[in-house]
Amino acid sequence: MCLAIPAIITELKEDRLATVDILGVTREISVDLTPQAQLGDYVLVHAGFSIEVVSAEFAQETLDLINEFPELVEGDLGHDPGADGGGGRGTLQAELASLADEDFVSTGPRTTP
Repeated sequence: MCLAIPAIITELKEDRLATVDILGVTREISVDLTPQAQLGDYVLVHAGFSIEVVSAEFAQETLDLINEFPELVEGDLGHDPGADGGGGRGTLQAELASLADEDFVSTGPRTTP
């Protein structure tokens, strides 16, 4: 299953890299696939890349659905939604953010020969 998660660009860097906020978790991503992306834009992030610039309304609708995930994925992501005392939201946020960049290395996007 592929999962793209909305994130807001909080900083644009050199070499087409950006810092984004994904549900309160900060990640570095590549914006090579969305060269039109600007500071403050919402982008869909998959495997460490922004793959589409989306409207704030679309991003919010998607984030609202994601906020319902603890009830839908209990046990599926390998955690107990109540274990962190916050209804699982903190753990879920971190796991979703890590899914968004699981194939991204610290020096940039993974390249294929």
